[in-house]
Amino acid sequence: MTLRSLLLFVVAAFAEIGGAWLVWQGVREHRGVVWVGAGIVALGAYGFVATLQSDANFGRILAAYGGIFVAGSLVWGRVVDGFRPDRFDLAGSAICLIGVGVIMYAPR
Repeated sequence: MTLRSLLLFVVAAFAEIGGAWLVWQGVREHRGVVWVGAGIVALGAYGFVATLQSDANFGRILAAYGGIFVAGSLVWGRVVDGFRPDRFDLAGSAICLIGVGVIMYAPR
């Protein structure tokens, strides 16, 4: 169950971060409406993937996903844009991922 949940978070992060990046490229880098449209589709896919989590609490899923989004955004920036996170970026990301673990996987 935890592995499935983590995989869904990764897929959701790819869709949301990738979608936002595509919109950014379309608007800020003047690549055009096709890039923006692809970004909108990817952002919609993110919204759908989030519904596949087994926990029924929207607020919990979205709060935990926030930590995944922070870490995933830094990874995306490094891999796709050549951004090099500094130690504070990495520390903040680690704190967020600890928060994900507490929110999602603490025994209740």
